[in-house]
Parts: sequence; structure tokens; C-alpha cells
Amino acid sequence: MSPRAASRAKRRAPRGRVVVAVVLVAFVCLAAAVIWRRTLGIARAREIAVLEQRRLQLVAERAQLESAVRRAASRGTIGEAAEEKLGMRVPSDTQVVILARPSAAPVRASAPASSASGAQTP
Repeated sequence: MSPRAASRAKRRAPRGRVVVAVVLVAFVCLAAAVIWRRTLGIARAREIAVLEQRRLQLVAERAQLESAVRRAASRGTIGEAAEEKLGMRVPSDTQVVILARPSAAPVRASAPASSASGAQTP
């Protein structure tokens, strides 16, 4: 074998090792990227769970507040407050005067004066 052939043989032998090393490094990088992405996904899932729990708490609080507003705006509560704080009272039946609404007079459809004279309208 010539010295050139021997040097070529020496150069080719490490190439297989280099390819295997590059493949292994690429695999490790890919695996690290997948693990990193899954870690981010798990962290986001936890954040979403916390936000969903907070949303449910706010919905429950809103329902309680709406119920409190309905209770406070009820006729009984307003009546009690008017009696206690403003000194108002509910009138007796003899003090109540019911006024009837006048009914609206029916409107008659009358012929216009110009049609009676024979003029035509466009």
C-alpha cells in the first residue's frame, strides 16, 4: 500500500465515528428541545388551571353580588328602609284614591276636503 492509500484509510476510519457522534448530538439536542417544550406546556397547563379556578371564583362572587342586589332592591327591603329611615308609612285603604285613566277617543277616518271637491292626489 502506498503512503497515500494509508493516509486515506486513516481519514475514512474516523468519518464513521464522526457521523455517529453528530447523530447522537442531534438526538440529544432534539430530546432536550422536546423536554423543554413539554416543560413549558406543563407550566402553561398549571397557569390555565389557576386562571380557570380564579374565573370560577369570580363567577360565584358575581352570583352572590347579584343576589345581594336583588335582595336589597326587593319591595320588602325598600319598604322597611322607607319606614325606618324616612318615616314613611303605607297608607290605609281609605286613604288611597284610585284614579281611572280616561280612555283615548277613537279617531274617525274622515275624507279630506280636497277629495270631496274632486281633486286627485298623486
